Amino acid sequence: MPRRVVWLLALCTGCVVANIYYIQPLLADIAREFGLSIAQMGVVAMLAQVGTGLGMLFFVPLGDKYERRTLIALLMTAEAITMVFAAMSRGIVWLAVACFFIGVWTSCVHVVVPLAAHLAPPKERGRIVGIVLGGLLIGVLLARTFSGIVGDAYGWRMVFWFASGLMLALAITVRFSLHESRPELTLKWTHLMKSIWSLARQHPTLREAALLACLLFLSFSALWTTLVFLLRTPPYHYGTTAAGVFGLLGASSAAAAPIVGRLSDRHGPERSILVAIIATFAGYVILLAFGRTLPGLIAAIALVDVGVQSGHVANQSRIYAIAPDARSRLNTFYMVAFFIGGALGSYLGPLAFNLWGWTGFCVVPLVTLVIALLYFVRADLKRRSADERTMRLSRSG
Repeated sequence: MPRRVVWLLALCTGCVVANIYYIQPLLADIAREFGLSIAQMGVVAMLAQVGTGLGMLFFVPLGDKYERRTLIALLMTAEAITMVFAAMSRGIVWLAVACFFIGVWTSCVHVVVPLAAHLAPPKERGRIVGIVLGGLLIGVLLARTFSGIVGDAYGWRMVFWFASGLMLALAITVRFSLHESRPELTLKWTHLMKSIWSLARQHPTLREAALLACLLFLSFSALWTTLVFLLRTPPYHYGTTAAGVFGLLGASSAAAAPIVGRLSDRHGPERSILVAIIATFAGYVILLAFGRTLPGLIAAIALVDVGVQSGHVANQSRIYAIAPDARSRLNTFYMVAFFIGGALGSYLGPLAFNLWGWTGFCVVPLVTLVIALLYFVRADLKRRSADERTMRLSRSG
């Protein structure tokens, strides 16, 4: 697999996924302009996540049916047009609808990642998927830094104008730089959608990975949606730029993605997932105890980011090994669950902070992560029991 293709796919995932995270450091500025509360702005942020989940449900399975290069370019072009509408918003309803459709078209990221897995040699799949997801993670994290700085200097609308131009340029690049990639599947769209649920019923690993991803991303999204409001309260009193710069703290987690991919190739992804859940939980314990101090906040953000992103890479390594001819549909089920968690986190985080303050906010992800840990341990015990039973049967046979 040519290196230039790997890096182009990584660039695409990073720039496209950034579109749904540009708004997070801008929430306080937009709330002030439109006269909204913290909880109301949480709903706007949630709509982008909901849109992504629905977009994945309706568009991502098409990556197993239609030519992928053209599909990606069309979705990016639609994203560019929607960004113009967001930049021109004259009220919260207009902006909320634009955010929803920004999320819908952002689903093209999850056509790109299965394409990378499809093009990668089997022995390097974990590493290459890790690199492409590393681009995605950098986009998630640096989107906040970029939008915080640009929004503070030129206003929040300029962020969306820039994103629109970037999406159009990438759509053209993808269309004329990648080779044609046609799937062999010939199912009708309705049969394609039904097959997603069949795959979910057939593969317990897919269901497990999807639930864990949902719970982990809930904790991630809750933190980053709420952080901008915390940073404007004592003892911080930080503005939009500072909120964006905090995204740089999480960018280091992107470096962990290829490493986790290699570890998954060598030792299996289950160990990485367990470590990811524990690291994320530890990050929230630090947030609860020391979140009002700058060193505690920095350490906690780093742990949460590394934990959630490592779990995501390991989970995707698991699902792509299940059925090579159905990777887009597997990814659809997984990522819909992932962004359901993101939508819940975007809503529950600011709501809990508004009602119960920082302590109340931290309790929501902590409870979620305890559920994730208990579920993983239970599933792992079942796996080991099944493996031992298989070994006994093979010996007796």
